[in-house]
Amino acid sequence: MERVILHCDANSFYASVECLYRPSLRHSPVAVCGSVEERHGIVLTKNQLAKQQGVQTGEAIWQARMKCPDLVCVPPDFALYIRFSQRMRRLYEEYAERVESFGLDEAWMDISNPGVTIDDGERIAHEIRNRIKRELGITVSVGVSFNKVFAKLGSDLKKPDAVTVIPPDAFQEKVWGLPVGELLFVGPATRRKLGEMNVRTIGDLARMDAGLLRGRLGKPGLTLKAYASGLDTSPVMPAQANAVIKSVGNSATPPHDLQNTDDARCLYYLLAESVAARLRQDGLRAKCVAISARDTELVTRSCQQTLNRATNLSGEIARAALQLFQERFALGFPYRSIGLSCSALSPQDEPVQLDFMGDEAQRMKNERLENAIDGLRRRFGHQIVRRAVVLTDRQYATVNPVEDHTVHPVPFYAG
Repeated sequence: MERVILHCDANSFYASVECLYRPSLRHSPVAVCGSVEERHGIVLTKNQLAKQQGVQTGEAIWQARMKCPDLVCVPPDFALYIRFSQRMRRLYEEYAERVESFGLDEAWMDISNPGVTIDDGERIAHEIRNRIKRELGITVSVGVSFNKVFAKLGSDLKKPDAVTVIPPDAFQEKVWGLPVGELLFVGPATRRKLGEMNVRTIGDLARMDAGLLRGRLGKPGLTLKAYASGLDTSPVMPAQANAVIKSVGNSATPPHDLQNTDDARCLYYLLAESVAARLRQDGLRAKCVAISARDTELVTRSCQQTLNRATNLSGEIARAALQLFQERFALGFPYRSIGLSCSALSPQDEPVQLDFMGDEAQRMKNERLENAIDGLRRRFGHQIVRRAVVLTDRQYATVNPVEDHTVHPVPFYAG
């Protein structure tokens, strides 16, 4: 049976929704931007008119306004975007049982069935594109292909409001001449490494010697070669399937740069509480803690350590993170933002060897206490209970690492 995969990508999603709800903006260059006051002043997305003037996602607002003086900046409304994302997904599920989200604005659909061809996929893609425009008032670009990677590539090739087909019998002529950076998961660092090997196009990557690729990029290099060769066989996850969680993390940019270890301690406890709560919510414990820190030159460093035993207690996670920070990053102040994540996950009901040299009674008491706090926060909001360490700097008391952060589903590379 021939595989027929669609990838739908909402064009300039946040900006399109804002322009839909604010008709006066439809003929202006518009960018949805983070808060300058909260030091998140970057462009999250822009509409086509702003793009034509050189505005780029991820750049600072002042940089965007130098290129486009009449740029209209609006704050994000994530609740509204999530509602639109859910409506798009419900529409996709009318056509396929297997629908896999890739962020709020993108999704794969597997419409494979006996007798369904790539030509049928193109027809259905146009039907979906027209329905989204008619029923939701925004546009999508759709890629149609025989695997997920090329379907995603197809949706990127022609924007906005378009359908691009990459068939199995002609993918080389359509794909191999494209820059290698167009391929899914080839980011700037990987593109630079491939460039050093004289790999410039997707075709160059497909023809590259596997041994050389593995030596330079490791196992991911072989995966990218398979993608370039059209050998992606990864399935589209069913609509109700849950991705295997490999790690849980969070990061934050505080109201002011971190100037000393006390500042770092406040923020790491905030992040540890949100990460530990997510671990407990998913019934998990973690045995590896990793931290990252971004300095004022926007250079990011990271490191990790393995714990003696798996945990989902915020105090244990915060202390491990702070110890790492003091050992590795304490000489690099000031820092603009930091991150914390936990991996090497295991079910929390998995049998464990007790530490007879430690205070197990206190540890069990802490678990009960944190579960009780989780219940209070679910009912009254995350800020209903706060650690005293956070109150040493009143500006940190305004940082909400749970309700101010939206976790987008990106399960494709979970395996």
